Amino acid sequence: MSIKIRKAERKDCARLLELIQELAEYERAPQEVTVTLEHFEESGFGDKPVWWAFVAEVDGKVEGFALYYIRYSTWKGQRMYLEDLLVTEKMRGQQIGKMLVDRLIEEAREKKYGAIVWQVLDWNEPAINFYKKYDTKFDAEWVNCTLAINNY
Repeated sequence: MSIKIRKAERKDCARLLELIQELAEYERAPQEVTVTLEHFEESGFGDKPVWWAFVAEVDGKVEGFALYYIRYSTWKGQRMYLEDLLVTEKMRGQQIGKMLVDRLIEEAREKKYGAIVWQVLDWNEPAINFYKKYDTKFDAEWVNCTLAINNY
């Protein structure tokens, strides 16, 4: 089995959306994925990209990814925000998640981001246990907020 971690390319977008849908189903919210392929591609590979990703290719097929963007903290400066990390169910246990996170760490160091931040569902024990291997700080103090613009 040949595993290659590389930067995502526009041609990967359709496969990434399949994996995003798989993640949404796992997180019990499949109806929440409403982004179109066109919007997704433009957001990552248009004139002003807002997200970047690494993919894990196994024998030529994308079987995992880590998608991030840059957020800004007025207290800490630029930080990498890990939006999604997924390895297909059949490929879990092959160290692919570790390879992806290690590549994110390398990228964050190269770009001089102060930290990598993300969210994890409180019931997702496998993910929580995985993140604990990285000496991750879990912060229950903050509450997530969303203001849906379509409501106004």
